[in-house]
Order: sequence, then structure tokens, then C-alpha cells
Amino acid sequence: MLATARMTTRNQIGFAVGLLAAAGAFARVKRMSRRLDFAGRSVLITGGSRGLGLLVARQLAREGASLTIAARDRSELDVARTELETSGADVSSVVCDIGVPSEARDLIHHVVDRTGRIDVLINNAGIITVGPVEHMTPADFEHAMDVHFRGPLHTMLAAIPFMKQQGMGRVVNVSSIGGKIGVPHLAPYCASKFALTGLSESLRAELAKDGIYVTGVFPGLMRTGSPFNALFKGRHREEFMWFAISDSLPLVTVEAGRAASKLIDACRYGDAELVIGWPARVAILSEAVAPGLVAAAARFANRFVLPAPGPNQGIESYSGWQSISSVAPSLLTKLTDRAALQNNEIPVGGRPAPSR
Repeated sequence: MLATARMTTRNQIGFAVGLLAAAGAFARVKRMSRRLDFAGRSVLITGGSRGLGLLVARQLAREGASLTIAARDRSELDVARTELETSGADVSSVVCDIGVPSEARDLIHHVVDRTGRIDVLINNAGIITVGPVEHMTPADFEHAMDVHFRGPLHTMLAAIPFMKQQGMGRVVNVSSIGGKIGVPHLAPYCASKFALTGLSESLRAELAKDGIYVTGVFPGLMRTGSPFNALFKGRHREEFMWFAISDSLPLVTVEAGRAASKLIDACRYGDAELVIGWPARVAILSEAVAPGLVAAAARFANRFVLPAPGPNQGIESYSGWQSISSVAPSLLTKLTDRAALQNNEIPVGGRPAPSR
């Protein structure tokens, strides 16, 4: 009787293992069937003038994609477009604030008018305002929602009809670990990125039947050089210092070129989701398994690590360039400083003087 029971258990375990192996093999075959060659494809990248967006554009240019890059700053776009054209890329640039619905829609129509189609939409445009909630205003939350949620919503709504006519399309929405887990001193950013996460998950399910695959991307800390162009409130020099140092840690941050490669690979195969960086994966798993522990860690960081609110509760914001100190930039921020030089995060004409 006991031997029979053991045999039955082994058979059940063997069946379960075989079933999992078959499911894994089927998933791999299915993924390979969705493989997209980017050569000659029409690709739009919002926030494509610097940072992660520019790195993605560089790599897709090498694969022969027809690129459109969009951003709010003409001078940054000109630098990025000239670089890409010099490397032989087919590229157009458009000054656009995707937070304005009409501009987002016009951007999609520009792409279609220029190339005849839109195969890939990468919603990468982003802003970061850092500081305690005491210094944030409703306008900070609205601005973040315009860029991170409403902008992608309007570009998607404009692009989807064209993609349906084509019978295919890829949408990549660059969210953040802050779109999975709330982070202190990043309330507007996290709220808007959570909204983008929900949008991506909802439309992913609805659009698959039309051959349109929506990929949500959730980077952890990346060395793009972006802290210099973020905005800081309250004790802005201290906020910038922690942000820049955290963005430079070699073992817990991801080199931006590697992140761009992973994003492109996820888009190529129409993956549902991509989490970039082992700390981000650990944090998301911890949030799912032990949310109380993650909340306690966030409370500790807010109370004992991050700067306290400023004495006057001012609502003024300062860029990273206006928040430099003897600590940042320094050897502690060397990796971020180098990334800023490489990824067009330095303002045209040189670095502005810090505020006094």
C-alpha cells in the first residue's frame, strides 16, 4: 500500500514536471513566432532626444529602422538627430509636448504622413520631480499625469487605428519600479507611473486580438545621466545628492545601454512585461510576498535617510544643474556624470551655473 502511494506521488510529480516543461517549450515557440525585424520599420520614440530614449534610437538605427524622435527641447533634438544622421540613420525629429492632446495626435499623424505607417510606438517621455510631499502642489501631480499617463494614452489612441489597419503593431510603455512600488519623495512620479502600468495592462489584453502587443517596461535605477535634468524641491541640494549617488551605485544600477538592449528585445518579441535590474525584481517580489516589510523599509528610509522638508515649505523647484554641491558631482557620482556626457544630458552650450 505504501509503495503504491509512493509510486502514485512520483507519477504525479513527474506528470507535473513534464507539463511545466511542455508549457515552457510552448511559450518559447510562441514567443519566437512573434519575432519582429526592425529593418525598415517605422518607429516613434517619445523622449528620444536624450537618456534611455536616445540609446534605444541608436540601437534601432543600427538595425535599419526608420526613426522619429520627439521631445520638447528643439536644441536637444537637433543634437540627437544630427548624431543619428551622421551614423546613417533615417530619422526625423519633432518638437512635441505629448502632455498636450492635440500635439500627441499630430505627432502620430506626422509619423504616418512621413513613412506611411507606424509599426512601433515607444512611450518613453518622462519627468521627475523629487522632494517631500509637503513641497508638492496639485500642479506637480497634474504635470506628471500629463506626461506619464495622458501623453501615452493620447499617442496610443491615435496610433492604434493605424496599427489595426496594418494588422500589427508594437507599443512599449516605459514605466518604472515606481509604477509598481510607491517610493517616498517621488509621489507625483509614482502616482502617474502606476496609472501608466494600469493602462498598459488593460490595453494589452484588449489589443492582442488585433496583432498589437503592448509591453510594460519597469526599470530600476539606471545610469542614464538623468538626475541632472530632474527637478528637486525642499532641501534641493540634499535631494539631488541622494538621487545622483543612488543613480551611480555600480552593483545596484543598470548601465543604460544594457537597459536599452533589453527594452528592444522585449519589443521584438512582444513580451508582456520587462523588469530591468535585479534590485527591481527583488523589490517587486518582496512587495508581493511581504508588503508590510517593504512599507516598513520605506518608512525607515523616509525618516532616517532622505532629507526632511525644508524650513519654509516652499514650492520652488530646481534642476539638478541648479542643485550641485561639493558632494554631487564628485567621485561618488562618477558613473552618472559619465552617462550624462554620453547620452546628451548636458545642455547645449555647456552646463549652467548652479543657483545660489
